[in-house]
This record gives sequence, C-alpha cells and structure tokens, in this order.
Amino acid sequence: MLLHCNTSYTSTFSLISSSLHNESQDTVIHRRHNAKSLSLFTRHNRNLKQNQNPNESLEHFVPHQRDVDSDDRSKLLELSLVTRRTPQFPGSIYAQSGSDPDIASSLPSLRKYLSSDGGDDGESEREMIVKALEIRRKVTKEIIKESLVRKGRFGITYATNVTDRVGEFVDHVMIEAAALKLLPEFSDSRFNHRARMVIDDSGFVPLVRWLKHHDFSYNRIGKIICMSKGNLESIRIMIEWLKTIHVKGEFIGVAFLRSGDNILQRSREELDEIVEYLESNGVRRDWMGVVVGRCPELLSFSMEEVKSRVDFFLKMGMSQNDFGTMVYDYPKILGFFSFEEMETKINYLKEFGLSTEDVGRLLAFKPHLMGRSIEERWKPLVKYLYYLGISKEGMKRILVVKPILYCIDLEKTIAPKVRFFQDMGIPNEAIGNMLVKFPSLLTNDLYKKIRPVVIFLLTRAGVSQKDIGKVIALDPALLGCSIGKKLEPNMRYYISLGIRIHQLGEMIADFPMLLRYNVDNLRPKYRYLRRTMIRPLQDLIEFSRFFSYSLERRIIPRHTIMVENRVNLKLRHMLACTDEEFDRRVKDKVERREKFEAGLDSEDSQPSDETISDEDIASSNSSEEEEGLA
Repeated sequence: MLLHCNTSYTSTFSLISSSLHNESQDTVIHRRHNAKSLSLFTRHNRNLKQNQNPNESLEHFVPHQRDVDSDDRSKLLELSLVTRRTPQFPGSIYAQSGSDPDIASSLPSLRKYLSSDGGDDGESEREMIVKALEIRRKVTKEIIKESLVRKGRFGITYATNVTDRVGEFVDHVMIEAAALKLLPEFSDSRFNHRARMVIDDSGFVPLVRWLKHHDFSYNRIGKIICMSKGNLESIRIMIEWLKTIHVKGEFIGVAFLRSGDNILQRSREELDEIVEYLESNGVRRDWMGVVVGRCPELLSFSMEEVKSRVDFFLKMGMSQNDFGTMVYDYPKILGFFSFEEMETKINYLKEFGLSTEDVGRLLAFKPHLMGRSIEERWKPLVKYLYYLGISKEGMKRILVVKPILYCIDLEKTIAPKVRFFQDMGIPNEAIGNMLVKFPSLLTNDLYKKIRPVVIFLLTRAGVSQKDIGKVIALDPALLGCSIGKKLEPNMRYYISLGIRIHQLGEMIADFPMLLRYNVDNLRPKYRYLRRTMIRPLQDLIEFSRFFSYSLERRIIPRHTIMVENRVNLKLRHMLACTDEEFDRRVKDKVERREKFEAGLDSEDSQPSDETISDEDIASSNSSEEEEGLA
C-alpha cells in the first residue's frame, strides 16, 4: 500500500489526478527552450528544405507530435514530478525539471495519455496515477531527507536511515501537501514548497534531533513517529510525562513501543490516575519508573482493568507493602499475563498443599514464579524430583524455602549437579534428602562452588574417596561454604591442635559440621577440655561431636556433677544423652565405686552404656549442634 488508509489514498489520488489534468495542455505551445540551437539547425538545413516531403515540417521534431510508448510516458511523468534538475546536453529538446518555466512548451500534453483507454501502446489513467503517486512519494522522501541534512545537521547516512523508517509520516506529508493545493493561497505553489511547509510546521526535524539526544536509535525513532499519525507534538508531551514518573534512558523507548498504539491518544489525566492508584497500593513513586519501564502494558489498560489486577493479588491476603515490593521486583506480574493464566498457575501451586494466603506470601517473595510455564518448567521439574524419591511434602518445602528452583532451567542447571552427586556414589534417595534438607544446593554453581569444595575436602581436609559421598550426604550445606573464609581457617585450626590430616578426615566423615563452626566458638570449648577437664586430645579425636554441645548449658554443668561425685565418664557417655540418662549413669558409677571401696565388687568395667548408637547421639544433641555455627 502506498498510503496508510483507503480514505487518504482516495483523497490523494483525486488531488494528484486533478493536478495532473490541470497542468496538461491541449494546444500547441511553440517551444522556446534551446531556441538558438534550433535556429542554427534550421538555417543549416535551409537549402535541403525544398527537397523534403511537403508533408514534413519542423513540427516533426516537436516531441508532443510524435508517438510515445509506455516507457516514454513513464519517463515523461517522472520528469514532471521530480525535484532536482536532470543533467542535459546541448540541443536537448526537454526541459530540465518540472519547475522549469519552459516545461509547458517542452513536454507533450499529459492529457492525451491520461485519457487513453489502455490499448496496446497505452495504460489506463488509474495506472498512470498510481505511478505518479509512487514518484511523488519518492520526491517526498527526498524532501524529508534534505530537511534532516540541511536543517537538522544530520549525516546523509543517518538521514537516509530515519527516512526509510518513517513511511507513514511520508504518506502524511504527501497527503497534507496535496491538500494545501486546494487552498487559494497555495493554488499556484509547487508541491516541493508545500511539502517543506508541512514538514516545518510538524516540527519533524527538531523532534528527531531531540529523540537522538535522548539515545533513541533510528529504528525506534521511526516506529515512534509512525505511531503518532502525524501528531508529533504528542510524542514530546508523552516523553516529558514519562520523565515525571522516573522512566529513564532506553526504557522510555521501550515504554512507547510496548504500551500499544493508543498510548499517544490517552490524556495525562488518565495516566496520572493509574499511577496514583498504584502508589496508593504500595508502589512507591520512585519505583514507578522501573515498573512502567519494564511493564509498559500498564499504560494501555483502562482504570477498571488496573483495579481488577491489583485486587486479584490483594484478595490473596497480600499486604500493600508486599504488593508494592512484588510489583517492583517483577513488574510483569501486574500487566503481562491474562487473568486465566494467573488463575491456572495459582491453582497448580495450591496442589502442593499451599493455601491461598501461602501462595500470596510465596508470590510476594518470588513473583518470578508467575512468569514460568506449567507445562515447560514446573511439570518436568516435579517429575524429576519424584524420580529422586522426593515426596509431595518435600517438594512443598523446596518450593517454600527456595522457590527459585521452580524458575531455573532443569536441563542446564539442576540435572548436571544431580549427575555429579550420582558420580560421587550418592544414591538417589540420599540426593533427594539432600535437596529437601538444603534446597540452596541446586542454586550453587557447579564449577565455581561445588566442585572446588569437593576437591578441597579430598586434598586438603583429609577426607577419603570412599567417605566423600557420605560427608556430602550428611551435610550438604558444606557445598555452600566459602573455602577461603570458612573451610580453610577451620581446617588450619584443627591442624594447629595437633590433629593430623588423616585423623581430621575421619573426624569430618563422622561429623561433617566440624568445618562449618565458628573458630571463635571452638577455642573456649577446647581450652576447657584440656585445662579444666584435663582430657587428652585423643578423646576429642574419638568424639568430634564435642564441639557441637553448648559449653555453658551442657559441658560445664555435667562436668561439675562428675567432679562432685568423683566419677569419670567418656565424652560420648557424658554428653550424648539426656539429663535423666546422665544422672542414671553417674548414679551407677557412684554405686560401683562405693562397692569397690567396701570390697564387695571390683571396678573392672564401665557401666552398661558403652554402646551408644548414632541415632541416640543425634537425638541428644539435635538442639545443640547449631551452637557453634557462625
């Protein structure tokens, strides 16, 4: 289509057709162009004139009396509409441009060809007018380009790039320039003059300069100008309004191109009402630029639709503060998805056992969940976790603790880490337990975080190859620790106590949390063990969980009881039990000592509590093992 709409096309078609008919001539006007050359040619052939056919005359050389084919008519039409003077040679019989004063005497009559009924050598009037429109459109583009170069001081390449992308504005200029012909004051003016007046009145060149100054590419400049439908001032007004709500930089162009075609037709009062409503519901004013810049679809919504979308989230029990931060973190959640799509995703999340309020809190914490596909992202992940032996309750915990796992790519991020753990010899069930216990494990980088920690444990911390899988399975949080700030200082501290590397590896295999404790919390416990309790280092090596118990609440009170009763228990028997069990063991020890002192029995064995399972130890210190963590 040459023009943007049928109405404009018909109007311009009739205007140009009328113009072409009015400018044509029926009568023969003797040419004056190159008259001197023609007179010399006539004198030179005066003696030969008698021998010529009587029917031949000088009029034979006049172009409008000879037959002109289709190509000649096209060239003739183009010559009548071009803006620049074409190169000529001495003795040329054509005028140099459509504005030449001798054009009427130089060119054949256009009416003769426009009135042709389209025989073998002619074209219909409509086809000729269409060609005229094509040529006039090229002329308009040249005028726009010339304005950009001369008045805007743009380079020819930049001017060409902009002009090639403002096709609808070219049509607008062509239509307005043709319409000016109907006004009395412009009835005798040339098209070029009228087109330049339209371009100057529209403020096209200053607007392009202003948009370029605001870092708009010529692609965006072209699209935005075409959106304005000729009302270029609306672009400047809208950009100034976007700046008032803190939309900055390239997001101004994004807001234009993604907010819909009606953005320039909306009043500032409508847009201000939307912004004020969002601000009243927790979206701060200085956040508005981020929200609109990343979700400009909001500007195309009616006020009723904006209220419906806000109420959709507030009815889930979400506070205004949570709603505001959610929209700021992920603006698309408010304007990018349909109500049906959002409702479907919320119902799917409820299938994990979450209530509506739980889903509201989850979306407030991680609104990016709404941007993930159920079929392409969530269902494959759930199936994969089920393959690892994770129950529905475990999946719920992963979703609540680390919802980003339901946003990341399964094949590129999660599966490679699981395969790495499988290669270490960890069974799938243990891997599933690791993920439920420490979901953040899957967000750590495999090559920058997980593998370096495993290599450190094998090469620096003394963990054997057969125990490495056990260590990771028992305490997957180790893979999230910093080697330089946590693991390396702890390892050096244990070595400084006199513990050898292979002994440290066995201690870590028995109790991996040793490497995660804060060294400042370990020192007082060790001093109390060696100086007050006067225990050998071997006791600590045999029972590395000693560091997991509270010094004030368990170690000192129980040691005091043992001193008062003059009994001695191994660290394992002393600490890895409940208070009732400890009292019973102390009582048994006292009775055995008294019998020995009375000569009724021999103290040749420990009490019958030497065999203590790992389950008993774990249950006894479950509330204390976090005591020394940083």
